[in-house]
Parts: sequence; C-alpha cells; structure tokens
Amino acid sequence: MDQLNVIAWQGRTENNAGLVSQQTAAQLHATLGSREEPAPINGDPLPPLWHWCGFPPLAPMEELGPDGHPRLGSFLPPIRLDRRMWAGGALRFHAPLHVGEPLQRRSVVRGITEKDGASGPMVFVTVDHAIYGERGLAIEERQDIVYLPIPDSYTPPKPRQMPETPNATNTVPMPETLLFRYSALTFNAHRIHYDKAYAKDIEHYPGLVVHGPLQATLLMQLAVEKAGRTPEDFHFRGVHPMFAGTDLDLAAVEDDGALALFSGQDGHQGMQATAIFGGTA
Repeated sequence: MDQLNVIAWQGRTENNAGLVSQQTAAQLHATLGSREEPAPINGDPLPPLWHWCGFPPLAPMEELGPDGHPRLGSFLPPIRLDRRMWAGGALRFHAPLHVGEPLQRRSVVRGITEKDGASGPMVFVTVDHAIYGERGLAIEERQDIVYLPIPDSYTPPKPRQMPETPNATNTVPMPETLLFRYSALTFNAHRIHYDKAYAKDIEHYPGLVVHGPLQATLLMQLAVEKAGRTPEDFHFRGVHPMFAGTDLDLAAVEDDGALALFSGQDGHQGMQATAIFGGTA
C-alpha cells in the first residue's frame, strides 16, 4: 500500500442505522445469557457490547472476499495482506441503550499505520465509532484492526500466564456451535470462526478461532457481575489466539478501583481487558 492510499482513506466516514431487536436479544441471551434470568424484551436495557449485533455488515455475496469478509476498498482501505484480525478496542459508555431502540452509528477511519513485525509487514487501521440512541450519544468506540500476511505454518505468540490469585473467575465451554451462533448473530462470515478446513488449510490455524469480540463480551459480563454495573470505560486487546473445543477461562483482578480482566486457555492468556468504574454504585 502506497502513501497515496494512506492519505486517501484516512478520514473516510460512514453512517449506518441499526437495531437490536427483541428476537436478536433473545437469541443472544440463549447463546450467552444465564438460564436463571429471562431474556431482555423491548425497552429493557441492552447488555453492554450487545450493540455489536446491531449493525450487521450487509455486503451482498458477490462482494465477499475469499476469507468471508466484505472486500476492502469502500470504507476500509484496500490493503494487500490476507489475514485480518480485530486486535482490540476501547469503549466509553455515556448512556444505556435499549432492546428495540433505533440506533445510529457514525464511523471514521482515524488512522492507518504500517509496521514491520517479526512475521513480516503489518498494517493497523483504527476506526472510531459514535453510537447514538434515542437519548443521544450512548457509546464512543475505537476499533483496532490489524492486517498481516498469512504464514506458511502456525507459530503461536509467546504465552502469558493467567493470574494466579484472581478475585473472580468463570469458565465457559467453547464448542463449535457457540462460535457458529455468534458468527450468525453478528452476521460475520469470516471463515476462521466456522470453516475448519479453511482455518487449518488456508490460514494455518490449529482449529477454529474464537472471536475477539466474543471474548470481550464474556469479559464484560464478568466485570458487570463482579461490580454490579456497567463500567464507564472498557478497553481490550488480544494477545494470543483461542480455539474452539477447549474451555475458555475468565479471570478478574481488582486493580486500584478498576478490574483487570483476562481470558485464557490451558493457563495462558488470550485477551487482556480493563474495566474502569467511575463514582459509586
């Protein structure tokens, strides 16, 4: 990608209307919720991060690339690297959203950065979103997307150990059906999450990859359970791929008024997150 492309796509904007219907909320609850609690209905507060199911990408089939993502070159720049990952993000919550509430999202490509990593060239694209409900601005969000070449074989990152003395924990089974349901609910056709042959033979992963947003949502649930409320700020980043077929361990550690959160498998971290709570409950 040359400098002209970088200049052309920085600052590009996009506006989308969205909604998390009562049916979608019920499906999310059936996938991620507790059996002891009823599914939220129209007018109920939308659990944090469920808004990610409110803006499904609506590219027609002929506009999908070989990996299942919409082809680049419209809103996102046409980067010539074949592996795409949602590397992390940050959110600030201003007001609650509700099931069935009409939503608006304004997006802008904030920045594009090219780097050389241990495995070759990398391009980081930062996208800012502002999500509005009927009461005005509800969420400010940053998404960090990274593009890499597909390697010839899988070489895992250096493992980072899960915390030894967490204040709260949970374990969530990661069957392939859970990944499929989450892909369906977010209308995410990225094949590494449901097409095992593609994940193993083309992108050279050892198995189906657990979505980063799914891990972030489960960590947010743990934070809300621990604190009894939604944080004001939440940021996260992936540090190691997690795979279907192995339970996902979640851990929270109290850290100077915030919660440090971790997902992991086999004792090593997959995602790190921080939830910051302002004021008093």
